[in-house]
Amino acid sequence: MTMHYKSRQRGITFFGLIFVGVVLAMAGVVAAQVFPTVVELNAVQKAVSKAAEGQSVAEIRNLFDKQATIDDIKSISGKDIDVSKEGDKVVVSFSYQREIHLTGPAFLTLKYAGRSK
Repeated sequence: MTMHYKSRQRGITFFGLIFVGVVLAMAGVVAAQVFPTVVELNAVQKAVSKAAEGQSVAEIRNLFDKQATIDDIKSISGKDIDVSKEGDKVVVSFSYQREIHLTGPAFLTLKYAGRSK
């Protein structure tokens, strides 16, 4: 009676490794294009909070435009923000979208919205 021991190989094949690498690279490229829009969203939030300190609609839009110039905000301007009043508090809100070209006819659309506190 002879005993045969089979050694089982475990792991990922070379083609599997290449496939995982390509998927991770594509995800990295998309993340690298999305990251600046998130940074810009944070700058817009900061500018909206600062603009909400204004007294009139024109002053609020002007404050937002000044802050947008400082923070290099290109997706939205003072004329695109909405100014309203809730009780005795001024509320500044915004919404905009950014499109990121992926490949061919494919785009990634990011919709951002927010308001002052």
